[in-house]
Amino acid sequence: MELNAEIKGTGYPILCLHGHPGCIASMSVFTNYLSQQYQTITPDLRGYGKSRYSQNFVMQDHLSDIIALLDQHQIEECLILGWSLGGIMTMELALAQPERFSGLILIATAAQPLSDHPRETWQDLLFTGVGGIINYLKPAWQWNIDTFCKRSLFRYLIQNHTPEAYQYLAKEAVPAYLQTSKVANNALVTAIRQGYNRLEDIEAIKIPCLMLSAECDRHITAYASKKTAQHLSNCEYKNYPNVAHLFPWEIPDLVLSDIQSWLDMETGRLKANN
Repeated sequence: MELNAEIKGTGYPILCLHGHPGCIASMSVFTNYLSQQYQTITPDLRGYGKSRYSQNFVMQDHLSDIIALLDQHQIEECLILGWSLGGIMTMELALAQPERFSGLILIATAAQPLSDHPRETWQDLLFTGVGGIINYLKPAWQWNIDTFCKRSLFRYLIQNHTPEAYQYLAKEAVPAYLQTSKVANNALVTAIRQGYNRLEDIEAIKIPCLMLSAECDRHITAYASKKTAQHLSNCEYKNYPNVAHLFPWEIPDLVLSDIQSWLDMETGRLKANN
């Protein structure tokens, strides 16, 4: 299918892939910054955002869609940045068309995703619903954060309950959640139940990679991210303390600074090679 996509900026292209649930807007923490120096290409994956889709599909279909998008815009070579599920798609693309990608930026992801998320309780669901609705209507209200959000499932997504993180949750996470289709959720759940594990395969990826993880990530553990980095032959790894799965919204300035430093080094090498 033809994906809805946003293209911003000019320069060397960076494909930016969101997680689950997610959409173009949820990648703004990266694209608003990167598009000042690069061209960012950010799609809504099939079944997410405005890339509406109602029929059952498999995860492999995401790859076909993304490759078609790159072909459509005549992008023969680019970097990829992927967050969570987007990071898994990033590694799959590098395996499928290794000649097309010059480097990977992997955020809170793993080639064998492992979770230690506790079982949800009725209180978790209640407080998440109430806290999420209030935060959507009145973003980053400290009373709501202290009363509901810190006792909700948000506590497994965010370690530092900063107003900035809750602004992102209100403006980008809630709309992304509401626009994520049932079939997109089913495709992901099916892949996880089948025991997704590409650790051995990603050893074939030789291009430079940057892996960023969070010490308190309960959705994709830092252990899983580090293990993935160890199987990538040319990977720089960094683990941030006291943050969780949504750490780009908790410590955006630090994350962007580290990405910038890595990009400066890698794009310098690209220019030298060309």
